[in-house]
Order: sequence, then C-alpha cells, then structure tokens
Amino acid sequence: MIAVVINLNTPGHYLHWGFIDLSLANLIVIIVMIVLFVLAIALPFPHRRFKRQK
Repeated sequence: MIAVVINLNTPGHYLHWGFIDLSLANLIVIIVMIVLFVLAIALPFPHRRFKRQK
C-alpha cells in the first residue's frame, strides 16, 4: 500500500561531507535515535508512592 504512494524505483539521496557519504534515510534514523536517547535521559522516571508498612 505504501509503494503506491511512494515511488521506490528511484535511487537514494546521499549527502556528501568530504569523505563521508551518508544516505538521507540513515541520517533520519540516526537523528531519531539521538532524540529518543536524549528524551530517555531528560525525562524523569515515573515515581510510585510507597506506603509505609505498619
């Protein structure tokens, strides 16, 4: 179904920085992974309120 919307018969887009060649799809995946990593560190863990045992 997605192949109907997106033409998958074209070559990929590459970014060139000196000797580094990186596909745009890989760059997007790397950025999403970094954002998730930062959010995992920055967001506090949910705290459960413990009741004292009598």
